[in-house]
Amino acid sequence: MRRCIVPLVTVSLLGLILAASVTDAINFYWQSVLMFMGINIILSTSLNLVNGNMGEFSCGHAGFMAVGAYVSSVLAVALFAPGGFLGGPYLPGYLTVFAFPLLLLAGGLAAAVTGLLVALPSFKTRGDYLAIITIAASYIIKSTIENVGAVGGARGFMGMAKITSAMTEVWNIPWMMLWVFAAVVFTLVVIRRYVSSTFGKGVDAVRQDEIAAEIMSVDTDRVKLVTFMLSSGLAGIAGGLFAFVLGYINPGSFTIIKSTEAMVMVYLGGMGSISGAALSAVAFTLLMEVLRPMQVGKWVIIPMMLILLMQFRPEGFFGHRELTDIFPGLRRLLGREESGK
Repeated sequence: MRRCIVPLVTVSLLGLILAASVTDAINFYWQSVLMFMGINIILSTSLNLVNGNMGEFSCGHAGFMAVGAYVSSVLAVALFAPGGFLGGPYLPGYLTVFAFPLLLLAGGLAAAVTGLLVALPSFKTRGDYLAIITIAASYIIKSTIENVGAVGGARGFMGMAKITSAMTEVWNIPWMMLWVFAAVVFTLVVIRRYVSSTFGKGVDAVRQDEIAAEIMSVDTDRVKLVTFMLSSGLAGIAGGLFAFVLGYINPGSFTIIKSTEAMVMVYLGGMGSISGAALSAVAFTLLMEVLRPMQVGKWVIIPMMLILLMQFRPEGFFGHRELTDIFPGLRRLLGREESGK
């Protein structure tokens, strides 16, 4: 019975959010805030795989997000949008409801393949050198997009609003809220199962001592490759959702500032903590909204908060712990053994 609690709570929460959105109990502004919370949760937990669980230092997550955003958007507009840049539509609009998750996965797959740009050099580099490589990869991606006129170049790319409109014509519900919620659940389940698996234990072994892990027969190169690709792929899914929520993207949306936001969320919640990264993403999104009137000034306050955090609590709010470690009652409620299984 206890094992049914999590799916039951998930479905109930989804129903509550959809009901509140349909009845206008949640206005469009708060719907947008909730969707950006979900996108930030995916972005934060995916980066936490590399920077937290594996102990590497990646600073270019925005680049993988950009790949996912552009691949998902271009495919959707080319296939479904009337008057698309390739002369579409090639498929009827009602299929967008079924094709949308496939479009997100396509963007995630493209981002995962792009993640090889980071995974391969990571075999021989660590620390500051890896940070430089990831920043360079992010700028390569951004500069490439800026020089591809077919996707708008520096002007940006639009047309995703036609796709979301086609979905509402099939059934008038807040589809993007539904897809963001589903993507958050998918991301958390995948990451949780990955780090808890036998293969995933090798990720923690790499973080603790890579040489010792190799001696203990851990294929560290394979662990790095799979982890980087999984992290990049999930960031690509976040990018696809980001594109469709906004309805417009340009390369300026995926600068080093976006990567910095992801790092702030990871270090705020605690390295290697899935629940910490998720909750810090929620807090960070709300903080960004509170500080929105300050415009550029908020980027004085947020880095200052990060500096203070590193000075007085460098392990973050959760450290390397989960909510079930801080509140053991949750573990019993979820029906898990004391070993955390």
